[in-house]
Amino acid sequence: MSVTRGTLGVVGGQAEESTVPESVAAVLEPKWWGAHLREVRWQAELARLLADPVWRGVGLPRGDGGPVLLIPGFLAGDQSLSVMASWLRRLGHAPRRAGISFNVACSDTAVDRLERVLHHAHLRSGRKVAIVGHSRGGHFAKALASRCPDQVSRVISMGSGLDDPFDISEVTRLAVAGVRRGIHRRDPVRAQKGCFTHACVCRYGADFRAPFPESVPLTSLYSKGDGVVRWRSCVVPYARCVEVTGSHVGLAFNRHAYREIARTLAPTP
Repeated sequence: MSVTRGTLGVVGGQAEESTVPESVAAVLEPKWWGAHLREVRWQAELARLLADPVWRGVGLPRGDGGPVLLIPGFLAGDQSLSVMASWLRRLGHAPRRAGISFNVACSDTAVDRLERVLHHAHLRSGRKVAIVGHSRGGHFAKALASRCPDQVSRVISMGSGLDDPFDISEVTRLAVAGVRRGIHRRDPVRAQKGCFTHACVCRYGADFRAPFPESVPLTSLYSKGDGVVRWRSCVVPYARCVEVTGSHVGLAFNRHAYREIARTLAPTP
């Protein structure tokens, strides 16, 4: 496992790459089909986690009951992070579900709902809330922290393109396009606002593109073996970027990622 700092150029708080129009970027950037067949490794990664001392919390710092909001990735739901929730609870943290059964809703609508979940967890605990987001969940976590920095203690993203949410495989792009067409057909207003595109002008889009608040520590976990998201898009200059080995889906069960999550969530003296 290695820790690196992002080296992408920044203009006005934004990565230079994110200023390139989507149509131009499509020409400049060669198509990447990902490695989706290798994503079945998540099952082996889960098995390795359950056999690893990290699963039992050996040598890991304990939590102090602080709330941790878990946000699942695209096409996934809260159940995809249930293993992590169980582990966090045994470590002494207080995991909170996002209330997402299938992560395909309009980003603006989803983050509005998550803001209410965040606010409730903050009020109920009387403490700032840590957020762990997998893939698209990391995009939502970034937007939430920008919107409510006074309620967020820290953010951990896993396999999330933090400047460009669409720096993904062509196969995943097709899935995103299918969801986008469905949303635009049902809600012409969302279509006009560019929902599920780089050009989104909703409040979510503004929050996601805003400079990340300096008061909120951000850790980006990524894998060069990611078969869904280009790993370079997870490496940004405003985050502590940590490389682990494994698949994209498997980040939800990755023993190396769990070890880093435990260390990152450890209470400060």
